[in-house]
Amino acid sequence: MQAAAGASPFDLTGKVALVTGSTRGIGYAIAERLALQGASVVVSSRKAEACEAARERIAALGGDVVGAQCNVSDKTQLRSLVDVAVAAYGGIDILVCNAATNPHFGPMEQISDEAYEKILGTNLRSNVWLCNMVLPLIAERGGGSALLLSSIAGIKGTRLLGAYGLTKAALAQLARNLAVEWGGRKVRVNCLAPGIIRTDFAKALYENQQVHDHVVAGIPLGRIGEPADVAGAAAFLASPAGAYITGQTLSIDGGATVAGFD
Repeated sequence: MQAAAGASPFDLTGKVALVTGSTRGIGYAIAERLALQGASVVVSSRKAEACEAARERIAALGGDVVGAQCNVSDKTQLRSLVDVAVAAYGGIDILVCNAATNPHFGPMEQISDEAYEKILGTNLRSNVWLCNMVLPLIAERGGGSALLLSSIAGIKGTRLLGAYGLTKAALAQLARNLAVEWGGRKVRVNCLAPGIIRTDFAKALYENQQVHDHVVAGIPLGRIGEPADVAGAAAFLASPAGAYITGQTLSIDGGATVAGFD
């Protein structure tokens, strides 16, 4: 995917994007940004009403968008999601695997088998399935971009998000593997690793002022992130501007992972 002469390298006009977990938070922000840059977008989540609400919001901004209900841990539903995108727009150029879960908050020694399997299935296995379904379609259209949403929890050690971090670290390796496998067919695969972003998932880290101040003290840019911060990076990697970037994991954390000791 390269920009035509004179065109903006960030223009996504004529491209089709499928974004999972995209009715709120980071996923919604990415879907909205891709639509504003010209892409036709398929938004998705487990709840039909949430899909419709997200679709209406993006359509009100002038975006070309459809919504599709999907539980990503169900392979049959993933196949149906892909079919919806192809039926609506004829193919897929951009895939964003954002849907994730974390039913366990605590040490690894306390996690139940059920919670572990749910985290593994939703955060990792579903992305393997979806990439195997979609990357051939992207290649058929001359190439494009896939983005896997990792986390700095997959880069740094953590006392409370161990299983979640394990799957997020695995996504970085999945991106590297797929980048090598599919690069010859002009499919780029990268990871985004957000830090603390103002979403429902991180409410406990910013709604309590004392906790918020402690967290921000370790972030060089002096603030927690916003969903739009991640969306901008996603749009860059999905666009012709990122045409020579593949197999990478981009941390979007205000500098938290590189901060040292004062």
